[in-house]
Amino acid sequence: MSTDIINRITATQEKVNFSGSILVKENNDILTELSYGYANRSEQINNAAYTKYGIASGCKLFTSIAICQLVEAGKLSFELTLEDCLDQHFPNFDKGITIHHLLTHTSGIPDYFDEEVMNDFEELWLENPMYNIRNLEDFLPLFQKKSMKLNVGERFHYNNAGYILLGLIVEKASQLNFSEYVEKNIFQEANMKDSGYFEFDSLPRHTALGYIDFPNGKWKTNIYSLPVKGGSDGGAYVTVNDMANLWDALLNKQLLNEEHTNKLLTPYIQRNNKNGFYGYGVWIEKNADEILKFHIMGYDPGVSFHSAFYPKNSIKTVICSNRSQGAFNIMREIEEEILN
Repeated sequence: MSTDIINRITATQEKVNFSGSILVKENNDILTELSYGYANRSEQINNAAYTKYGIASGCKLFTSIAICQLVEAGKLSFELTLEDCLDQHFPNFDKGITIHHLLTHTSGIPDYFDEEVMNDFEELWLENPMYNIRNLEDFLPLFQKKSMKLNVGERFHYNNAGYILLGLIVEKASQLNFSEYVEKNIFQEANMKDSGYFEFDSLPRHTALGYIDFPNGKWKTNIYSLPVKGGSDGGAYVTVNDMANLWDALLNKQLLNEEHTNKLLTPYIQRNNKNGFYGYGVWIEKNADEILKFHIMGYDPGVSFHSAFYPKNSIKTVICSNRSQGAFNIMREIEEEILN
């Protein structure tokens, strides 16, 4: 990329104190690869391209790929209802909820963390200790018996609980633990050799700790702010290069055949602006009939993440941060160069 954009990234990094790694690739050529800040502040261990970062909801894409793989294998269909797929009882949920509704955030079910009304993820763990959340079923008491928030198909409502249910569907259909399924059928197939669903109390080498910063300059790690192990709604760890490999594997039809790749990348639901859509686990930005980008993002305490693929010029961007904010600012500067 031009010297000008590198200078703009550097200026933005200094302004927002970005901590993390940045990768921009055009096909197989690296245009930009930069890292800033510490993976471990106490020991002053630098972030690097090989650092593993949590990506929060960015990994909803992995869940959607898993579902599409199982549909392709004939073990599921997008029209199957929740009742068809799971043995657990949801007494107040509509009987018409399908896998398609869950994938597109249009099921209408209540969320365990409703981003429309809640803004502090840490509040969840006051009555439900995060160290007990290690399996997908551990999330069910947070929403299983609540009433519907909306009618099925009424509108898009971003929903983490829906993706927990999708993970449980993957487990039942595949007879594998969700993280085992993804690591075997997605990470290994996409050459994501350093990625995984790691537990906070058993993190592997080269994993960044997530940091929450306070206005007075103090900080803390996020180990008491998130479930001890991520699942189908978020919480996997990746390197920037592994995430670029994921885009390559998906778009080169290594993870799904052409039909199901196209289904995953179809803009099903229009968002709150005329150009914004949602597919299966992926955000889609259009300009008239042209796809500007496919992108994913994730925000948790101590985590900010953005990654995108731009079809017009075959550019992939990955921005992983171990702070609660900063990835969007860097993405915006890069897009000024890519889209203009």
